[in-house]
Parts: sequence; C-alpha cells; structure tokens
Amino acid sequence: MSGETLGGGTALDAVYVMAYRQIKRFLRAPSRIVSSVINPIVWIVFFGLGWASAFKVPGITRVLGGVDYVTYLVPGVIAMSVFTGGFLSGISIIFDRQFGFLKEVLVAPTPRWAALLGRVIGDGLIATLQAAIIALLSIPLVTIRVDGLLLAMVYAYMVAIAFAGMGVLIASKLNSHEAFQMIMSFLLMPLLFLSGAFYPIKYMPSWMKVLAYLDPLTYGVDGIRYLLTSVTQIGLIIDTAALLALDAVFLAIASIVFEKMTID
Repeated sequence: MSGETLGGGTALDAVYVMAYRQIKRFLRAPSRIVSSVINPIVWIVFFGLGWASAFKVPGITRVLGGVDYVTYLVPGVIAMSVFTGGFLSGISIIFDRQFGFLKEVLVAPTPRWAALLGRVIGDGLIATLQAAIIALLSIPLVTIRVDGLLLAMVYAYMVAIAFAGMGVLIASKLNSHEAFQMIMSFLLMPLLFLSGAFYPIKYMPSWMKVLAYLDPLTYGVDGIRYLLTSVTQIGLIIDTAALLALDAVFLAIASIVFEKMTID
C-alpha cells in the first residue's frame, strides 16, 4: 500500500492517508506532471493566439466583456484543467480495484466515506496546483488580476472537488479503464463547449443556453473568469452557491455508492 495503512486509524487518519497517497502517486509520475501543465499551455498558445488573430475585428473586445480573446480563454483553460484533473480521480479507483488496494480500503476498520473524502481532497489539491502553475505561466501572455488569483484557485478547487466526486461515482460502477475513458470522452467536449470556456454563453442559441446553465462546469468557468478578468455572465454569488451545491451533491452520492461497493 505504498507505505500507508488505514488499519486501526480514525476517520481523520484515513482522510490524511488517502490524500497523502494520491499526492505522492502524482509526484512520482513526472510524465503526468509535465503533460498536465503542457497540454493547457498548448491550448492557450496555439488555440488562443490563433483565434485572437482571427478575432481582430472592431468591437470584439466588447463581445468578450472588454478583454482580448486570449485573456478571455485563460480562465476557461484553467477550469478545463481542473475539470479533467478532478475527473481522472475516478480512474485511480479502477487501478486500485485491479491491484487489490481497493479491497484493503473497503475492509479497513475506518469509515469508507473518510477514505473517499481523502482521495477526493488529494486529487483536488493536485488539480488546483496544476491550475495555479498554468495561471502563473500565462501572465506574460495576458493581463489578469493578480489580486484575484488566490481566490480563483479556491474556485478551481471547488470545481476539482465536484468533478473528482463525479469521477469516483462513475468509476465505482466500472471495471475497465477503457469504459471510463469512453465515458470521459463522451462528457468532456459537451461540458467544455457548453461551459462558456471558449465563447460567451449569451451568444449561444436559446436551446444551447439552457444546456449551458445545466452544465456544472459553467459556474466554475464564470467564477474563475470573474476573479481573474472581472468578466462575468452569471454573477459570483450564483457561481459560489452552485459550486458549493455541486460539491455537496456529488460527494454525497459518491459516498453512498462507495459505501455499497463490493469487490468480487
């Protein structure tokens, strides 16, 4: 179990051990660290700068809320990074099932919800660290509110927690990486494009706006964008309430499913 054990500990011990384990696993995978930062930067440089050149038309900054396209895109890419980082929390459930660690977690004399919470907390911290690095690396390319950076990372963490809970919830019902990756691929693009990460929601068709406001990622994108650029389409109070509610709902459902989980 990589030097950690849940046996005989309290619920708080289980939370700590699982969070520490997830972080240590991430830090021991240099390729994962590099790819998790490089991929979003590639989006900003090639997608963002490319479209920024195409959008050099009168009035485009007014359409985007008063900022250029790259500045508008960066918060969306940060939210995309924490979304994928959090959601991939689920795939570690499948790895742990296959290598026997999950069985030890489920039979340990500590609450299962504590092991789940520790896992989600650890993966959320990893995703938020990635987001912070991306935000700092983007400063030479865009003008963002440095005073809002710390609070923006709090919102990024809330996004990561929500989607880590969703990832664990889905993975708890699956036995193969292929099935999980297929579901992730199916969800990734619709959630991203509906969230307002790449273009304003107010210019979407009416039917698409309805789906956008049902998209959990929308509220993370809008909150992070407001804190970094002062541009918002929803409002920080609604964003905050929505993210807190999503965290509570996804964690509660994931905990219930995890409690009922069995290993054949």
